[in-house]
Amino acid sequence: MGEVFRMAEFDSKVSRSPRAANRLTAAMVRNASDPGKYHDGGGLGLFLRVEPNGTRFWVQRITIAGRRRELGLGSPPVVTLAMARDTAMDNKRLIRAGGDPLANKRKARAAMTFHQAVETYLDAKLAEFRNDKHRKQWRSTLDSYATPVIGDMRLEDIETRDVLRVLEPIWTTKTETASRLRGRIEAILSWATVAGHRAGDNPARWKGNLAELLAKPGKITTAGNHPALARTDARQWWADLSGRDGMATRALQFLTLTAARSGEVRGMVWSEVDLDAGLLTIPAARMKAGREHRVPLAETALAILRDLPRLDGSEFVFFAPKGGALSDMALSAVMRRMQQAREKTGEAGYLDSRSGRPAVPHGLRSTFRDWAAETGVDNVMAELALAHTVGSEVERAYRRTDMLERRRDMMANWGKTFG
Repeated sequence: MGEVFRMAEFDSKVSRSPRAANRLTAAMVRNASDPGKYHDGGGLGLFLRVEPNGTRFWVQRITIAGRRRELGLGSPPVVTLAMARDTAMDNKRLIRAGGDPLANKRKARAAMTFHQAVETYLDAKLAEFRNDKHRKQWRSTLDSYATPVIGDMRLEDIETRDVLRVLEPIWTTKTETASRLRGRIEAILSWATVAGHRAGDNPARWKGNLAELLAKPGKITTAGNHPALARTDARQWWADLSGRDGMATRALQFLTLTAARSGEVRGMVWSEVDLDAGLLTIPAARMKAGREHRVPLAETALAILRDLPRLDGSEFVFFAPKGGALSDMALSAVMRRMQQAREKTGEAGYLDSRSGRPAVPHGLRSTFRDWAAETGVDNVMAELALAHTVGSEVERAYRRTDMLERRRDMMANWGKTFG
């Protein structure tokens, strides 16, 4: 009934001249907001569909081999009325010549992977974000957590279980990040559906889908401080870690000795490292606080870097098998396997002394901070090592040094905690 009413409404606005076969106008398309189908004329089977959530997309009804089908043609304003008509006409001509536009579209859809969808979506959408930090976070979270897991999957093959593989490892330890990541994956897959690269329900949708499988973010009591390694377990933990192979293991060792964040280590490139000076200089663009950060490297940390292989074509210090940066989950997986190995022998493993939860990579920074406090390390120096903002704006303006050489001795002493 709504469809009949809408047709009548349009009929009253369009002249009855011979040119009235094309009933829609650009203004009508721009202003169409009520849910329903807005039909175009001309015998092309073209109409604009408006969903209850406001999503709008072009659809063409076609008949192929006696079967009536619907073919998505994209969404306005990216696909204009004129563009939709041109595509619909091309499809009609292809069918008349014995072709199948739906089969052609399926072939193109099957070829697009999640990683390709991310790039295409961000190319179009990043300009909408006014905040540069927000733009970087969008790409960073997808590159760090989603792409390593589902990046090579075809869009049409991604199911709820695949989205869960991305979210579950960080849902209770990095709840806020995971929640934002879920929304970003949902947006990518929503775009892919409207653009015709996949069909069916969105597997990253929260309500009535993931909400039934994951704890509500607001109800997760473990959110907050990351589980830290107890100082009493430091030597045994380091011995276990040192007995393991792999690039992620070496990255975790380096992260430990420098008290750096995971992203700071995983994103390291050789141009940031001065082996002779024993110095890592992380540019402001890669720092959470947006300021350049210098990290003095103790001999143990330098030894790790000197022993690392280098991969032709990759600038990353700790590179993934395909040459890109390691994923955050790679480091977490090392600690998880270490914990599981201890549990198999009947031992408790490496647990946070307060929460009783297994330690995670980011918690090693808390271990460092506890060590600094308990050994009488200067508070400002310890905070500078963690790249935290220290003191008021006035204090920071008058502090003209980052205590690099004093911090070098401090980090050497910190390294002795492990052996």
